[in-house]
Amino acid sequence: MTSSAATTPEPQPTVPREPDAAVRSSRAAALAGLLALIALGLAWELWLAPTGSGTLALKVVPLVLCLAGLWRHRMYTFRWLSMLVWLYFMEGVTRAWTDTGIGRWLAVGEVVLSLFLFACSSFYIRWRLRQARLAAATTAAAAAA
Repeated sequence: MTSSAATTPEPQPTVPREPDAAVRSSRAAALAGLLALIALGLAWELWLAPTGSGTLALKVVPLVLCLAGLWRHRMYTFRWLSMLVWLYFMEGVTRAWTDTGIGRWLAVGEVVLSLFLFACSSFYIRWRLRQARLAAATTAAAAAA
C-alpha cells in the first residue's frame, strides 16, 4: 500500500437530509398559492366571467405542470415557477386595468396570488441555497480538520 492511498480521504456518500421546518412551510405555502391560482384561473374562465368558449382556461396548464416539481422539492421547478408567475401578474394587472365588474376583482385576486407565489418561491430558493452553503462550509471545515 502506498502512502498516497492512505492520505487521500475516501469520498463520503451524500445522505439526503430531511427538509427543515422553513423549507416545508414555504413549500406548503407555495403549493397552496399555486393551487389557489389554478382554481382562480379555471373558475374565472369557465364560470365566473367567461371570455368566449372557455379556451382561455388553458392558461393554467403551465401551472399544473409545476405541481409535481413543487411536491418533490425540485429546486429547478421553484426557479422556473418564480419566473413564470410574472406572466400571470402581467395578465392580472392588464385585466384589472381594462375589465369592469367581477372581472376586475378576479384580476386583482390573480395579481395578489401571483405576488404571494413569487414571494414563497423566492423564500424557498434563498433558504435552500443558504442551507447548501452552510452544509458545504461545514463539510469543508470538517475535511480541513
